[in-house]
Amino acid sequence: MSEIGDAIQEKCLAFGDRVIRLNDYLLEQAASQRPDVRGKKEEGRGRGQHITSSTFRQTSRVPVHLKSVANISNQLLRAGTSIGANNAEATNAISKADFKSKSFIALKEARESLYWIELLHRNNYLDDKQYTSLHSDCEELVKILVHRCKSLGEEDGGKK
Repeated sequence: MSEIGDAIQEKCLAFGDRVIRLNDYLLEQAASQRPDVRGKKEEGRGRGQHITSSTFRQTSRVPVHLKSVANISNQLLRAGTSIGANNAEATNAISKADFKSKSFIALKEARESLYWIELLHRNNYLDDKQYTSLHSDCEELVKILVHRCKSLGEEDGGKK
């Protein structure tokens, strides 16, 4: 990988890490709002251990309003981690066309992540501080990827 590719991948990884932690946090918050979970010790879990997304999915009766935060947060998890995966594929592409395709997909996933971040904020699942921080990180990735994709379009004489 080039130095620029390494820097982009490092930003993708850092953003992906944040999205994973946010997903677990939101699912933990949603699970703690369930009346039948609050105050009960999970089987096989010691004190202070977190409820993860896999634990949350195993619960049988989740109220509808909690399913929405789980679904939206999982959408952000998919899109947010896909940015780095597609960037890694782009940097190891077998052709210039493959590099361009994967770069554009990474950009699309970054823009989709912005949508999910906005939706989580609008529905009060993210507070202003969380939103501002996460949104600005994602926006930075979008700008970097837009720059890369524009330069790829210029190399082709402006063709997509």
